[in-house]
Amino acid sequence: MVVEMHAGLASDGGSKLKMLLTFVDALPNGDEEGVYYAIDLGGTDFRVLRVEIDAGSTTVINQRVETHAISEELMGTSQDLFNFVALTLKNFVEREDGKDAQKPLGFTFSFPVRQNSVSSGSLIRWTKGFSVGDTVGKDVSQCLDEALARCGSNMRVTALVNDTVGTLALGHYYYKDTVAAVIIGAGTNACYIERTDAIIKCQGLLTNSGGMVVNMEWGNFWSSHLPRTAYDISLDDETQNRNDQGFEKMISGIYLGEIARLVLQRMAQESDIFGDGAESLSTPFILR
Repeated sequence: MVVEMHAGLASDGGSKLKMLLTFVDALPNGDEEGVYYAIDLGGTDFRVLRVEIDAGSTTVINQRVETHAISEELMGTSQDLFNFVALTLKNFVEREDGKDAQKPLGFTFSFPVRQNSVSSGSLIRWTKGFSVGDTVGKDVSQCLDEALARCGSNMRVTALVNDTVGTLALGHYYYKDTVAAVIIGAGTNACYIERTDAIIKCQGLLTNSGGMVVNMEWGNFWSSHLPRTAYDISLDDETQNRNDQGFEKMISGIYLGEIARLVLQRMAQESDIFGDGAESLSTPFILR
C-alpha cells in the first residue's frame, strides 16, 4: 500500500489510491467556540446536527442530532436529493434557532470528491450503492447551496469534508497528537496529515502549517496479496461498479452481509442444513 500511496501523491491517475487533497491544513485544537451546524451524507441515512462548544475546555455544551433515511425515490436526480437534504436542514434549524438563523455549516460528504477549496469540490463517482447519475462531476457544495436557496434558507456551506477528515478533526480536538483517521462502517477509508513537500503532484503548494490532510480513498485499493475468495469475486460481479472499490467490498459493512449470504447459500446447496429456509438465501443483498 505504501508504494501506491507514493504513486498517488506523485500524479493523478497514477495509483488505485487517489490521495485527494482536502485543503484542510489546520485542525481543531479546543479553542473553538459557538454554535455550528453540520450535515452528514454518506450512507443509507443522513444526519443533521447542531453542536455548541465552549472554548478552552473541549466540552460540548449542547448537541442535537436527527437521522433521516435516504429512500430509493430520492436517488432520481441531484435536485431531488439535495432539495430533500436542504429542506430537512431548514426545518431543523428553524426549530433550534429560529427562521433567520445563519450559522457556519459543515458538510460531511462521504464519497470521492476532487476538492477545489476547503468549501467546494466535484463528485468523482458514487460508491456504497449510491447512484444519482447527474451529480457526478458537479460541485456538491454548490448543489446544496442552490437547494438551500430554493427552500428559503440563509445557511451556506462553510466547509466540505469527507467523513474520515471529520473523524480526524474530532480526534485532534480531544487529542492533539492525532495524525490519522480510519473509517470502517458502511464503507471504508482513511486520511492522514502529509507534508506538503511530499505531495509531488502539487509542487509549490504552501500552507501555514507545512502540512495538509490527504484523503486516501483506500476503498479502491487492490493488491494480489489480498486474500480474495470466490465469494468476493461473486459479490463483485453483482455490483454496479464491478472491478472498483475492491478493498471496500472485502471489509465494509454494506457488503459483508452479502458475502455471508453467498457463503450460507453455498452451504445450503451442499447440504440440507437450513431446510425450507434456504430458498430465501437466493435473494441478493437480503442480509443487511
